[in-house]
Amino acid sequence: MSALVMGALPELRFEPTRKRVRALVGGETWADTVAAMVVWEPRRIVPGYAVPVADLDAELLPAGPAPQAEAHAVAVNAEIGDVLDPRSPFSVRTTAGEAVSLRRRRARGSMVLDGAGFRPADPDLDGYVILDWSAFDQWLEEDDEIFAHPRDPFKRIDVRSSSRHIVVSVDGVVLADSTRARLLFETHLPTRSYLPRDDVRLELLEPSDSESWCAYKGHARYWSARVGGELHRNVAWSYEEPLSDGVEVKDRITFFDEKVDVTVDGKPVPRPVSPWS
Repeated sequence: MSALVMGALPELRFEPTRKRVRALVGGETWADTVAAMVVWEPRRIVPGYAVPVADLDAELLPAGPAPQAEAHAVAVNAEIGDVLDPRSPFSVRTTAGEAVSLRRRRARGSMVLDGAGFRPADPDLDGYVILDWSAFDQWLEEDDEIFAHPRDPFKRIDVRSSSRHIVVSVDGVVLADSTRARLLFETHLPTRSYLPRDDVRLELLEPSDSESWCAYKGHARYWSARVGGELHRNVAWSYEEPLSDGVEVKDRITFFDEKVDVTVDGKPVPRPVSPWS
């Protein structure tokens, strides 16, 4: 099944949703639909929303020249090649279509979201516009705010308590030692070991100014490790006010296994290959 799903990454994919979806700027609703599509453009690993043109409270205009944008490519395997991780800007195109701007007329003049839409040249998505998530202040599914991107309907998160002995180290210095982990299993991503703070050497960690949003778990706070005078940036993170899928790992700390050395029950675990390698 994993090979089947990953094999579709080079294709344009979409899935209807029954949720009411709204996109807002400054408290004003620009899109309001019960006929949205969850859309994955080719080679993108997180989806966006496409809405019917008829459900936009804005007119479409040809987009101005797109700013130069960097695609953040991650190698998957020889058959699939590179995919685009979530840092790749909306303006990076991987399928044929037309970039458009949205203009909304207001009492004090009009407001334009330049390049905030894309009309794919695909007959199944005729009449739809994919919207740039970051162009809008707020997204709602029904009456609940959502963050980062639409949730993938084919993705799942499970959290399980584990008594396996997990040791995390950098350059031979132990950062954490625990038999009280909560293991977070997330589709297509490495397993993450969320550890109690009492089992982490917090004196070796320094708060980082980096942050990120996960559509499932919420806002992440990052930590760097100072070992032997060297700062290893953003090797760990935690969710202090998590969304629903992160409640079971609230306030616990997990590490990028891609950047640290991990043993489980005394056996070294190979560093995984992921967008964060």
